[in-house]
Amino acid sequence: MTTAAALTSGLCGWLDRLFPDRDRGDRLQQALRERFGDDTRAVDAELCAKIETAAHAFSRHFALEYVEDGSLVPDRDPPGWPPQDPGEVALRAGSVGEVRRQPDGVGLLALDSLDNVHLAAPYLEAAFALLRGARGVVLDLRRNGGGDPGTVALVLDWLLGEPPTHISDVSYRDRTRQWWTTGRLGKLALPPGAPVAVLISGRTFSSGEALAYHVQSQGRARLVGERTPGAADHITPVCVTSDVRAFVPEAVVRDAVSGSNWEGTGVVPDVACDAAEALDAGLEVLHRG
Repeated sequence: MTTAAALTSGLCGWLDRLFPDRDRGDRLQQALRERFGDDTRAVDAELCAKIETAAHAFSRHFALEYVEDGSLVPDRDPPGWPPQDPGEVALRAGSVGEVRRQPDGVGLLALDSLDNVHLAAPYLEAAFALLRGARGVVLDLRRNGGGDPGTVALVLDWLLGEPPTHISDVSYRDRTRQWWTTGRLGKLALPPGAPVAVLISGRTFSSGEALAYHVQSQGRARLVGERTPGAADHITPVCVTSDVRAFVPEAVVRDAVSGSNWEGTGVVPDVACDAAEALDAGLEVLHRG
């Protein structure tokens, strides 16, 4: 049986090792120890949810998964993310939920997730081809729960075109990775003058939020819908105990234009409305030019 105190001790060890922002990480550890450090209750899904809620004041992306059968093997080193199943990605067409052209020449592309760029690219590029020549585009991210930052860069390549553009810096404890577009999509890239509306909601999360934030900061689109939850940290999975897998922040994102991110505050729409009304509002934005 894992107690809340034992889980807290294990979590704080990983946070001390991985959390990219030491000050914020230290404050998170202190908050967890103060609330759960002496808690002798047995860990279950409900208790994991309470620990998550306490942690979200410091990192909205922190998450815990309770595995009731206790079959996990605690990690000594971060194992990284497991590879995606190519067959599953193919079944959902790289998470292209919808792509269509309206009679007035406006295109709609709904992306419900951001699968691994190497698996999703053929489906995304096919969607870009179908939208070639559109007089404007609505990019629907209202159901997008996130995924691969490489796929974020690919979609931004389509939206921004040439030249290559610096998007963000992602800083880990020991290194920083820059993300750029390539400017190499050629005729698949959206023409610079084509207006873009991006739909967001309370379900737009993680890298889905990143895509919306970066395209907004680059001045390429107007965002329509609801403020997003505000999960900007990059996370990695680690098995902390035999019954709890944690998703621990390991990197912080800084947008190349704003120098900041959306952690805790969410991505703020330019045109605020209920998610259910966002498509009509986005089309109106395009029609107004």
